[in-house]
Amino acid sequence: MSTTTQHPGAHQGAVEAPSHGPHLGFGGVIASEWIKFRTVRSTVWTLAITLVVMVGLSLLVAFGVTNAMDSSHVNPADTGLAGSTIVTLGYYFAQMTIAVLGVLSITGEYSTGMIRSTLAAVPRRLPALWAKALVLATSTAVVSAVGIGLSYLVTEPMLSSHGMAVDFGDRTTQRVLLGCVLYLVAIALLGFALGAVLRHSAASIATVLGVTLLLPILVLVIGNWVSWVRDLGPYMPTTAGERIMSTSTAVQAGPSGSSSGPTPLAPWTGLGLLAGYVVAVLTLAAVMLRRRDA
Repeated sequence: MSTTTQHPGAHQGAVEAPSHGPHLGFGGVIASEWIKFRTVRSTVWTLAITLVVMVGLSLLVAFGVTNAMDSSHVNPADTGLAGSTIVTLGYYFAQMTIAVLGVLSITGEYSTGMIRSTLAAVPRRLPALWAKALVLATSTAVVSAVGIGLSYLVTEPMLSSHGMAVDFGDRTTQRVLLGCVLYLVAIALLGFALGAVLRHSAASIATVLGVTLLLPILVLVIGNWVSWVRDLGPYMPTTAGERIMSTSTAVQAGPSGSSSGPTPLAPWTGLGLLAGYVVAVLTLAAVMLRRRDA
């Protein structure tokens, strides 16, 4: 003979209340991602290298240009370089370190398996992706702005003494300085998005560096023989984005140096196209994050 044991407090028809785990809001996700971002040693080293590259290259170029002006008595207008161009010139090499940082900020979690803990804490997944992107973008913007500021401080004495002082009241100068920060943020997010799609550090780094550095060169070389490839030149991600740092909105010679080359995009149009590429890859990353296992 068997009996049914009823737990104390249990009543017929009672409905068990659903249990809810701890809820992590978006602010908490951002705080968590910021802690992970700043406590990784590679992040500190990459950002430090970015600053050194930006400041060092600007200083070297300013020193070389001003020395050449002293020796050959060249007017500032004849150099083809504005003070704002020299101050921001370090972006060219800084974009490589920033792209790598963007990749590692997401692929590092896949290589260590930490991504499973992240997604367990944020089951909806996408808030974690957006929080990572926001932390990366903000950090890149701050470091880029600091790099430009330091570049200005170390080059200002040389540039001012040679009539190439940076005029902060000039709208073109403002666009170049702000555009440099926005460009580097876009490159960081492009690396991040590719890392989220490929989930492998080496493959993602090779892809983002290929897109930012190798692809424009290939288009330039192949475009010498294939006209439709040459016409694609202005629409390459970095070629378009770099237009925001142009000191002139006038139509210039094409990438091959020929005046018959394709017309470059307007500065803000070029940056907008780069942003479009970033949004497209980020969207793909978001879709794949929702559909794939960690």
